[in-house]
Amino acid sequence: MKKWRVVLLSLLMIIMVLGVIGVCKKEEITNKKATNRLIATVTNVEGKNVTIQDRNNVIYTFKMEKKTPKVGQIINVEYEGKLNKKNSMKTNEVTTYKVEEQTKDEDGLPVEWKDDGLFSDYYILALKKLNDMTLDEKIAQTLLVQYPSENATEILKENQFGGYLFFAKDFKDKTKEEVISMIEELQRVSKIPILTAVDEEGGIVTRISSNPNLRSEKFKSPRELYLEGGFEKIKEDTKEKSELLESLGINLNLAPVVDVSTNPDDYMYTRTLGEDTDLTEIYAKTVIKESKKGNVSFTLKHFPGYGNNADTHEGTTTDDRSYEQIMTKDIPPFQAGINEQAEAVLVSHNIVKSIDEENPASLSKNIHNLLRNDLEFSGIIITDDLNMDALDEIENKTVKALLAGNDLIITADYEESINEIKTAIKNKTIDENLINKSAFRILAWKYYKGLMFQNK
Repeated sequence: MKKWRVVLLSLLMIIMVLGVIGVCKKEEITNKKATNRLIATVTNVEGKNVTIQDRNNVIYTFKMEKKTPKVGQIINVEYEGKLNKKNSMKTNEVTTYKVEEQTKDEDGLPVEWKDDGLFSDYYILALKKLNDMTLDEKIAQTLLVQYPSENATEILKENQFGGYLFFAKDFKDKTKEEVISMIEELQRVSKIPILTAVDEEGGIVTRISSNPNLRSEKFKSPRELYLEGGFEKIKEDTKEKSELLESLGINLNLAPVVDVSTNPDDYMYTRTLGEDTDLTEIYAKTVIKESKKGNVSFTLKHFPGYGNNADTHEGTTTDDRSYEQIMTKDIPPFQAGINEQAEAVLVSHNIVKSIDEENPASLSKNIHNLLRNDLEFSGIIITDDLNMDALDEIENKTVKALLAGNDLIITADYEESINEIKTAIKNKTIDENLINKSAFRILAWKYYKGLMFQNK
C-alpha cells in the first residue's frame, strides 16, 4: 500500500507541475502582442519615421529603428499589436518589412489604387489618360488655382491646371454671354477640361448672384431659406443654383456649409443652417441629393466641422472641444452628405486639438484618416485656400497638404506650389507616384462628371 501511495503522490506532483507550466505558457501567449501585416506605399521618410499609405488611402507613420525603406517603394510591414486609428503616428514595434513589386491588374491599374470608390467605373479611362501626361501636367492637375486678374487664358494654356476658382470680382459687371465666353475660352486652351469652381453658398457668400446681370437678386442664406419654407425651399434653391451655374459653364460649387452652429455670435453662424446637428444632417442630405440630379458638383465643408472658431482667413484658430463632442455634434452632417454620394469634401485650417494638436486640419493625416476610414469617403478631398493667414508661418505647405491626403489644392500662388512639389520629388521627399495617384483620382472624377468628353 505504501508503494502505491508513493506512486500516486508522484503522479499528483507531475500533474501539478504540468499545470503550472501550462498556466505560464498561457500567460506568455496572452501577454504576447499579436503580429500583423500591412501592405502600403511609402510616401515620406523623415529620419526613422516612415509614412505609408494603403489602398484605402489611410495613412500610417511608423518609427523604424533599423534600415528604413525608400520613398515610392511598396512594402509589406510586419508590426506588433493593434493600430490606433485615431493617430497616424504609430507606437507599434515594426519587427520587419519586405519590399514588394508593384502589382497591376489585367488593365495595367496598380492594385494599390483599386477600390470600390465613387469613381471606380472610370479608373481605366483615367489611367490611360494619366499615362499620356507629363509630370508637369500631372502636378498641375492637383491644383485649383485662383483665377488670375490678368492673362488667365495664357497662364492656363502654359500650365494646364486642374481648375480655376472664381470670385465675385471675376464676374463683376459681366453679362451672362461674357461669362460663358470667358469660360469657354478657358476650356478651349485646356488639354484636359478644367474644374470651374465658385463659392455660391447664398447669403454673405455669393460669387455669381452678387452680379445683377446674372441673377436679379442674391441667393439667400441657408438660414433664410429654412425659415421661409423649410427643406423644400432649400431643395428648390439647390436646383436653381445648379441650373444657373451650369448655364454659365461652372461645374463645381464649394458649398454647402454643413458646419453646425446655433450661436449667432459664432463666426460661421451666418453661413450655416443655424440649427442643431439633426437638422443640419437633413440639410446636408437634402442639398447633396438634389445636386446629384444636375451636372454641378457640390462640396461639403468645412471638415471636420468649424464649431465656434475664429476666422482662419485672419490667423490660426484652435478648436479645444473633445473628440466625443466633434464626433457626435459635427460629423453627422458630413456623414449624411457622403451617404448621398457627395463627390468632394473641403477641409478647414482649424487646429482640432483632440484629433491633432500640432497641425491644421488641412495638413493633418489624422483628420484625413478620419474622413477616409471612419466615414468611408472615397471622393475628392480639397484643402481650404492655402494662402489664408492661418497657414502663413508654415513652410512647404503644398507638399504637406499632399502628404496629409488631399487630392486637390486650392492656391493663389501656383508657381510656389509647383516649385514645392518639383523640389520635393527631386529631393526624394515625396515620390512621383504620390502625384500620379492624386492626378489619377481627379481624372477619374472628371470622367465621372462627364467633363472629359466635352473638349472632343
